This record gives sequence, C-alpha cells and structure tokens, in this order.
Amino acid sequence: MAVDYTTRDGVAVITLNNPPVNGLGHSTRAGIVEGLARANSDPAVSAIVITGAGKAFSGGADITEFNTPKATQEPTLHTVIKEVEKSAKPIIAAIHGVAMGGGLELALGAHYRIAAPGAQIALPEVKLGILPGAGGTQRLPRAIGLEAALNMIVTGTPVLSEKLANAGLFDAMAQGDLLDEAIAFARQAAGKPGPHPLVRNRKIEHANAEGFLQFSRNTVAAMSKNYPAPLKCVDAIAAGVKQGFDKGLAFERECFVELVQTPESQALRHAFFGERAASKIPDVPSSTPTRAIQQVAVIGAGTMGGGITMNFLNAGVPVTLLETKQEALDRGLATIRKNYEAQVKKGKLTAEKLEARMALIRPTLTYDDLKQADLIIEAVFEELGVKEQVFTRLDEVAKAGAILASNTSTLDVDKIAAFTKRPQDVVGLHFFSPANVMKLLEVVRGKETAKDVLATVMQVAKKIRKTAVVSGVCDGFIGNRMIEQYIRQALYMLEEGALPAQVDRAIEKFGFAMGPFRMSDLAGNDIGWAIRKRRYQETPEIKYSKVADRLCEQGRFGQKTGAGWYDYKAGERNALPSKLVDEMIVAYSKEVGVQRRKISDEEIVERLVYALVNEGAMILEEGIASKASDIDMVYLTGYGFPLWRGGPMLYADAAGLYNVARAIRRYAQQPNGDAWQIASSVAELAESGGTFN
Repeated sequence: MAVDYTTRDGVAVITLNNPPVNGLGHSTRAGIVEGLARANSDPAVSAIVITGAGKAFSGGADITEFNTPKATQEPTLHTVIKEVEKSAKPIIAAIHGVAMGGGLELALGAHYRIAAPGAQIALPEVKLGILPGAGGTQRLPRAIGLEAALNMIVTGTPVLSEKLANAGLFDAMAQGDLLDEAIAFARQAAGKPGPHPLVRNRKIEHANAEGFLQFSRNTVAAMSKNYPAPLKCVDAIAAGVKQGFDKGLAFERECFVELVQTPESQALRHAFFGERAASKIPDVPSSTPTRAIQQVAVIGAGTMGGGITMNFLNAGVPVTLLETKQEALDRGLATIRKNYEAQVKKGKLTAEKLEARMALIRPTLTYDDLKQADLIIEAVFEELGVKEQVFTRLDEVAKAGAILASNTSTLDVDKIAAFTKRPQDVVGLHFFSPANVMKLLEVVRGKETAKDVLATVMQVAKKIRKTAVVSGVCDGFIGNRMIEQYIRQALYMLEEGALPAQVDRAIEKFGFAMGPFRMSDLAGNDIGWAIRKRRYQETPEIKYSKVADRLCEQGRFGQKTGAGWYDYKAGERNALPSKLVDEMIVAYSKEVGVQRRKISDEEIVERLVYALVNEGAMILEEGIASKASDIDMVYLTGYGFPLWRGGPMLYADAAGLYNVARAIRRYAQQPNGDAWQIASSVAELAESGGTFN
C-alpha cells in the first residue's frame, strides 16, 4: 500500500508509504483522497494528520511516473490539495526528513503544519527547468513572505526546518516524537471552531512588492541567461501578488506547461534521469552483494592522489597514503591541509572538522602498511611500466578480496590487471582533476572485473558523492577518447585558418565552460604532447596536426609555465592572446602547404561538437558505454558541456541526426577530411529518423 490509514485518540493518521521518499505517484495520491474521505465520514474522527513513513514526509513527484500517463491521471496533486483544503475537519501536516516539491505543496495545502528539526524544505523544480506546478509559487509567498519564498523558488535550494521556525510556515516545531505531538496538536485544533485557516487566504505583505519584483527580475535575468525557468518563477509569483491567488494559480499552470516543452527543461530532466540511470549496470543487478569498504589506501600523494584522498576523508573513511619519498609525502599532506584551510576561511568547514579529517590519514612510505586496506587506488605516473611495478607489489601485499584500482586516464586496464594473479579484483577508477571537486568518476570495467567489484565501487562512488559512469576498456575510455577527436578538429582548424581565441570564443558562446585551448593551457600542454607521442608509435595511420607539438617544443606548456596557447601574467590566470603563437600558427600553415581561409563560428561549433557525437556513437556501437545518457553524463559532469544542452548525444538528437550526418559528410570532403569517418549508427538513425536517447 502506498498509503496507510490508522486512527489514534480520535485522530485519523494518513501515512504516505511509497519508499524511498514517499513520492506522490498515482496510488499515493489516490490513497490520500480515499483516506480523507474515510476520515471525514467517520464521526469518531475529529482531526486528520498527514505524515510520511520512513525518513521523509515526501520528496514530491514520483520520478518513476515521469513521462507516463499516470503522472497526470486523476486525482492529480491539484485535486488532492483541493480535497485537503475543503476538509471540514482540521488537517495537520507532520513534516520530517524531507518536504520537497509536491511534498511541500501538499503540506502548504493543510490547515496546520508541525515540523521536526532537521527537515529539508524546498521547491527544487527549477533545477529541472520547470516551476512548482501545484500552487507552490502562490502559497509559499503567503506562508513565509515574498522575499524568502522567491529566493527559495528561483534557486531550488533546501532550507532546514529550524531556520523557518519563525517564518510563518509552521504552526509548531516538534520537541520530541513528531507523531505524538502532531496528534496532540490535531486534538487541540479539533476543539477550535471552523473554518480552519488556509494559506491561500493569507495576504502577501511587502512594503514595496512591485519594486522588489522588478529588482528580482533583473537579478534573476542576469544570473540565468540560458535557463528560462527562474524568470518564469518570478513571473508566476508576481501574478499572484498583483492578481490574487486564483489567477496566480492559473498563470502558474500556464507557465508550467510552457516550461515542460522547452529544450532546456528536457535537457535538465535528461541529466536528472541520466545520473540515476548511470548507476544501473545492465548485467549487474541491484541485489549483487558488495564488499565491505572500511579502510582505503591511496598510492601517490601528488595532485591526483591528494584529491582522491580528500574524497574519502570528507566521507569519514580512513586513508593510508603511500609515497616513495618523505619530502613528497610531506608536500602532499601540506597540500591537503592547505585545501581544507581554504574551506575554513570561506566558512565551509570548521577548524574541528579540519583536524578530524586530517586525523583520518595514515601517512606511510612502505607497502606493508597497505595490508589491511579494503580498496587500494593508485595515482602514480601515467606510464604502463610504472603501473606494472605498483600492481606487482600490490599483488604481493594486498589481502585477499581487496579491490585494486587504477586511476589511469588512458591505459589498458586489462594489461594492468594482468600484472596481478587476481584480475577479477582490478578495476579502473578514473577521477578527474581536481579530484576533490569534480563530480565525474569513470569506472573502467576490465574483461575479468568481478560483478561484486563493480557493484562495490558504484556504491563507494555514491558515498563519496561522485557521478559514476561505467566504461569498457579502450584507449581513453569514454571521455578522453572523445575529447581526442574534439582536440584533433580544434588543431586542424588552427592549421586551416582559425586562431586559438576564435575557437575558444565560439565554443564558449555555445555554452562550454572553457574552450579547447584554454582547457589545454590549464591541464598542461605537455600532457597532450605525451599522449600524441605515444599515438605516433602505436597508431601511425592516424594523422594529427603537428601545430601543438611546435608549441610544446618552445616550452609553452600552459599556465604552469606562464605561456601556452595564450600568454599569462605572473600570479594571474587570464588568458591573453599571444602574437608569437598566432604568428607560429600562420607560419605552420604555410610550411605544410595549407591555404588559410576564414572559418565561421558555426563551423567551429559543428566540427567540435559533432566530433564528440560521432566518436560517442562509435563508443556505443562497440559497447564501451551501455547507453547514450552515460556519455552525456560524462560530458556534463567532467568536461564542461553546457548542462542546458543536455550533453553531446542529446544535443545531436535535438539538432536532428539527419542534419548531423549531412554536416559530417560535408566536413569529410574538406581538407583533413580523413579525420571524419561517419559512425554507422549516426548514418542509420539519420536515415530512419531515430534518436540516441
């Protein structure tokens, strides 16, 4: 049953029981309406309490019903709230854990609200590119005031119940058992003459509502230029202020229907579901047993090793941190402390928590101290010979059943696993830099990686708050394999007539956080150079522009050397166009016999993005990724692809694969066209009118 009905001391208790967060699916909505009718027709019942089972009041809509007929089947949430509001007997919402979205809107329809401390209160719909669709934009301003409500609605940020204790939302804060106190409150409310108060009947009090709304509109417009939902939230709130509750409610509904159809909302919802789908591995059921991970070891205290370590410290997991030299170990520990001290200065961490986290580190210079670790992650130099030394030693010292993970970004995990006598325990865990900040974690599944190892590391990823995406073994896995084709096109366009600033500007205008040349300068141009040198040996048939090699030969490795594709002033990160580099690029074009031409921003964007799409399609064809949304999640969380476009594969769907295929074939006829070999699935979907997602 999605709803439980009981009575106690003359009070009907309607308990939402739809794990994990009591989503308001159709059966839950129907159960609430049935419970209300039953309570109102029972003369022995004087009041009604609505609460939630488990750890939540309600997290809102049931996401399993999104895009299905049940989502709009009667009784809708609007209907449920109408039934709540017209109840002759007082209704008390007893809130704990979570009251978000439709869950909060349901509570706002009740006559009274009592909350437990620590409950998260939010209307987060804006994060899905929509707005509260069941009266949230109308009732919340009447409950807590215009300014506080507008801020909550346009940001979607949760607020703890105790911070709203005196705002007008709650009639009482529970001091002990929530249900006991809600029932006592209900009995007291039943003794009051009706009608009982409704939030919809409150007035919105504000000294200068019109001025505040205009100020808010200007501020929101400046901060959400690619997202229409935040401004629509302001419009809906303003309609309620100026035209009253009923007209405001009708306008809210119009805005909701309009926003659901926008490409931005479709992209945000795609990302929302994609993140959840990424954790589901087709042949690894959710019932797969997992290994206990209580102690972690990290090999390497450099930038990556330190960042990886911080993820586990933040989750309260002890880490043994191994280095080969004391000075490197001391430097790594100092960097971790410095990162935490920066958080303390910003008020994001207390000094006590800093010390508690540092106390979880066990620094060591010997492999013997890794014997009790349940999970060991190496973050050493990206060279197969170095990895061999590490995994050979780990095979000797690690306990039976320990998971051995490599942070490699491009190397063959199967070869690494073969350095051990336990390949089933080896997996790739490719963190992205800075590892303590970036959300993405590529989980690389070797041909012999055990299913329980996969299930365990996916669980670990959730614990350390990473978005984990499973990749098969190939050079570069999902993200770096695709970015290589993106960089190839960027370099070819320099050779053909563009300059770094134009390429970066065009793709950043499209929505990327950073263009390919600013990104390379930040990461270090020597890293790409090392990869290309390996490619020249391993895949000599693949052609690369050598313009980036010329840059590196001059020692221009990026920000760390003060010069890369751009010039940098000491102590600053601003990328300044370099006359020297521009002249070097023009000279290189002449040297290789290429007649430079004007390249449009449209061509730049198409060649860069469609290079990602085409390689992504091949990755799907080869089974390296199990679904298109996994590729999108990699690019949204690890590579700065604009969230409001939903990732490269969804963007290709929106652009139309017929158009994508035509563009690829057109570029294949241009100079350097041999870099374009259209993926068979792109061609087939273009022909059939299909999509990736």
